[in-house]
Amino acid sequence: MRIEKKIKDHLVFSGDSILDALKRINDNQSRIVFVVQDNGVLIGAVSDGDVRRWMTQATEFNLNLPVDHVMNRNFIARPVTESQHQIADYFDHKRDIIPLIDEQGRFVALARKSATGLQIGDFLIADQNPAFIIAEVGNNHNGDIGLAKELVNLAVEAGADCVKFQMRDLSSLYSNQGRNAEAGYDLGSQYTLDLLNKFQLNHDELCQVFDYCRQQDILPLCTPWDLVSAHVLDEYGLEAFKVASADFTNYEMLETLAKTGKPLLCSTGMSSEAEIKGSVDLLRRLGAPFALLHCNSTYPAPFKDVNLNYLPHLKQLGGTVVGYSGHERGFSVPLAAVALGARIVEKHFTVDRSMEGNDHKVSLLPEEFAEMVRQIRNIEEALGQGGERSLTQGEMINRENLAKSLVINCDLSQGQLIRRSMITVKSPGQGLQPNRIDELAGKVAQRDFKAGDFFFETDITPKSVKKQHYVFSRPYGIPARYHDYRALIEGMKIDFVEFHLSYHDLDVKLSDYFSDPLSIGYAVHSPELFAGDHILDLASHDADYQAHSIAELKRTVAVAAELRQYFPATPKPVLVLNAGGWTPQNFLPVEARTKLYDKVAKALDEIDLSTVQLAIQTMPPFPWHFGGQSHHNLFVDPDEIAAFCDKTGHRICLDISHSMMACNYYQWDFNTFLQKVLPYTIHLHIVDAKGVDGEGVQIGHGDVDFTLLRDQLNQFARGVQFIPEIWQGHKNKGEGFWSALAFLEKTSL
Repeated sequence: MRIEKKIKDHLVFSGDSILDALKRINDNQSRIVFVVQDNGVLIGAVSDGDVRRWMTQATEFNLNLPVDHVMNRNFIARPVTESQHQIADYFDHKRDIIPLIDEQGRFVALARKSATGLQIGDFLIADQNPAFIIAEVGNNHNGDIGLAKELVNLAVEAGADCVKFQMRDLSSLYSNQGRNAEAGYDLGSQYTLDLLNKFQLNHDELCQVFDYCRQQDILPLCTPWDLVSAHVLDEYGLEAFKVASADFTNYEMLETLAKTGKPLLCSTGMSSEAEIKGSVDLLRRLGAPFALLHCNSTYPAPFKDVNLNYLPHLKQLGGTVVGYSGHERGFSVPLAAVALGARIVEKHFTVDRSMEGNDHKVSLLPEEFAEMVRQIRNIEEALGQGGERSLTQGEMINRENLAKSLVINCDLSQGQLIRRSMITVKSPGQGLQPNRIDELAGKVAQRDFKAGDFFFETDITPKSVKKQHYVFSRPYGIPARYHDYRALIEGMKIDFVEFHLSYHDLDVKLSDYFSDPLSIGYAVHSPELFAGDHILDLASHDADYQAHSIAELKRTVAVAAELRQYFPATPKPVLVLNAGGWTPQNFLPVEARTKLYDKVAKALDEIDLSTVQLAIQTMPPFPWHFGGQSHHNLFVDPDEIAAFCDKTGHRICLDISHSMMACNYYQWDFNTFLQKVLPYTIHLHIVDAKGVDGEGVQIGHGDVDFTLLRDQLNQFARGVQFIPEIWQGHKNKGEGFWSALAFLEKTSL
């Protein structure tokens, strides 16, 4: 069972519509929502079964009716103050979720029977979620409340989720009431008592620090070392308790903390396996929510004694999420712990390892802690979801470039037999993979072949989509290259072609590809990659690099203007541009992005754009450049895009795939995104997207709601031209483009 305080997805208000409730049920995937009054008081529950029963019995089927018409007023709710053990008695085979209410009857939390993990504040600590990272200050403030607050600020900057301290009431904790230099104590205890008496913050001071943590939007936690401190922290209202290794066998402390009903993060250092089992049994009997942290309580802990391979066994013993609390030097061990399943990481944190106190010696400095956080997040991404192996977007790109394909070695007419002797294996990997050769051999040719043509899936399973005449309410075109545009547009009533230029195309003679003027229009997509591995970047901090980018863009503008002689129907073509502004490893903060936008604007001022309509392309968070992924900072955020356009007068090419991935990554509402950027849009790349980096997906196979897109385009961007920019859509005579256009035509775009 798990207690969750994030209840937004399980809550609707009295007076909301039945449709609102259904949408919320669909979003939370729990098959139930709870109905509250405006003051938060819980008055009912609505399950998907309640709605179905109403639909079969109602004389008036209207989903806009208030949800009060279908809600169940006979529901079970329990006080949030009850223990998990008490709440568990109310679950049964039908009831998996129980709402929890406060003394005023307000819906404040929910208990989920089948879930594991811990809810601490806004953080859900569970196996499928990112690790919860604790900056353990302990007493490293050395009794200085100002230093304690500075450490809080530094922890926020380093990316910690939580800052943890320690609270002691020395008079009740020690047998000598906490006096220094007690003759009966050994040297280690005398040293510890000396430090504690010098460097303690009192209870009121620590509570001030907790208040400061909340002001800085970071979760405060604390370890109580005695029952007096436990009472103080509970009264203050901390979300959870950290149980020190020294108290994991202290049943009196565990019982006291368990009675609060708050989650416990329990370090297991200095405990034998039998003792761990005993404490786990006690916590289970008490119904306490808890996690176990593997720990070696040596300062510093030798690497040979850490025994990270114990983590999976500890998880089995506790039957709960596990974490790692480290006292070794450096942060390589916590990284490995995350890879082994740790969902909590605790490391000591200081501003100076030379300060007095043994905790400082095993602490990370702020820049080290920040690097640990970055590396943990990288590892979590790299771990993935497991399951069946599938190709990533980057692999698909490289497979096209590096792999091999089945190619025909002779001319062949439609209707003739494809013999194995006619098939050879050649690079690049733009057609069928070589392992399909036995499926291909013996098939009847569904089209005419010339020697060197690639074989495609449709040569094995004939279901090719043929191009036709499409009808839209706005001009449409297709992307093409100089060498294939004629074959792609043959027999079509198309409005324009968007030429995707390579840097080689800037040097060719246009007369080698064009002769008589054509009646259709054209647009140009500027190269992104130029000779010498130069990726165009108008925002580069390197003045020479930026100057090179400006020079290459000037050449592109000249070519776009020169093309006009062959396409007189377009006096001023759209020039699509990826303006730059990426970083190799991390995203930039807002203030840094503002400066980059200014650099782009100034760079564009140096270029005569009077012959083109510049359309700066919206970008995804993780663009694919040759060599791998980058982090894009500019023309991703809709508010920043609108501000740039308002300030400069420039306009954009809205790439639906790029912007859908941005919405997925930043959890932006796609509908709101469209409303913000469409007023500045003069050109459209319409294509689907999957996740945060699944780019160029065939329309209807990804995350984009094309009905929503159609409605927003019709409202905010009437008449704006588009192309279906399907990745590798040109293959097999443009099959991907024809599929996309057929889909969009049915959508009434």
